[in-house]
Amino acid sequence: MKTPKISKSDFQFKLAGYGHYIVTYISPVTGLYWTKTIHDMTLIDATKNSDNPKRCDLEMLKRVCKGY
Repeated sequence: MKTPKISKSDFQFKLAGYGHYIVTYISPVTGLYWTKTIHDMTLIDATKNSDNPKRCDLEMLKRVCKGY
């Protein structure tokens, strides 16, 4: 079984104040979710604020949300 490609729609972004977001990653396979406060605005700019985010940036955000 192939793992589905990660996409921007797998994430929910909520502004938590100046310079940080609360990001939730929802697994498209299991439906489980992980939430983390992200202070790295370069990662937010590369994912949330991008029309076509790179897969490596989405994978990095997923790893940060999951705590890896």
